[in-house]
Amino acid sequence: MQPQTVSKLIGVGMIIFLLVIAGSNSSYVVQPGFRGVEVTLGKVSPVFKGEGFGWKTPFITTIFPVTIRQQTRDLTADCYSSDLQQVKTELRVLFRVPEASIVQIYQGYAGDPFDSLIAPRVQEALKEVTAMQSAEQIVKNREDIKTKALAGVRQKIGTLLIVEDVVIQNIDLSHELETAIEAKMVQEQEAAKAKFTQVKAQIEADTVVIKAKGDAESIKIRGEALKQTPAFIDLQIVEKWDGRAPLYVGGANGGGVNMLLPAADLKK
Repeated sequence: MQPQTVSKLIGVGMIIFLLVIAGSNSSYVVQPGFRGVEVTLGKVSPVFKGEGFGWKTPFITTIFPVTIRQQTRDLTADCYSSDLQQVKTELRVLFRVPEASIVQIYQGYAGDPFDSLIAPRVQEALKEVTAMQSAEQIVKNREDIKTKALAGVRQKIGTLLIVEDVVIQNIDLSHELETAIEAKMVQEQEAAKAKFTQVKAQIEADTVVIKAKGDAESIKIRGEALKQTPAFIDLQIVEKWDGRAPLYVGGANGGGVNMLLPAADLKK
């Protein structure tokens, strides 16, 4: 083969190779759940790329993916309560990047805003809330602490990011403080039990007194009725009579035992 032919074949091969490389470098694919940020020679386009296939300028333009899915990151925060007790908290932060902030997040935070934006704001908001509560209140009012801290984080970050939730996974206190809180809670439970027993005994005593007063009043009313109306006894006898007439039978010549027999038995 002549040298000129070899040179031509090499040239054609190089052209084909360059065309293949250029063709492969002139397209891009943005995966589902992501958006593409277009950067051309260091300049960021203000418009992001949506999901799917697209074309770009080869070699000088690059498409960087930024996720818009919800992300979950763990975080720890060392706080102090209003009574100057150290409180260590373990948190889980749920957040996502809105489409309107994709380009800004990429430019300002390289597409990952958690360490430089979210984590400091969450720690700051939590410290502000715990500083207003005692250590015991922080343990008891965990949900209230979480709600206030979440509101503070959203206010500090604004609309740049969407913080879905801040979950307090664990609250650690010193061993001595935990023991003191547990002892206080036991004392409060015992005091509540003793108070309940005292109230119950008082109610039972009041019930006995009320019943005794009622019985005394009833006896008094009956005595007054007998004093004013002697026939009241006859009325009670008539009310309790069962309709069977009694019969007294005496012994012969005024002796023997007197027997009280119903009239029906006498007929028999």
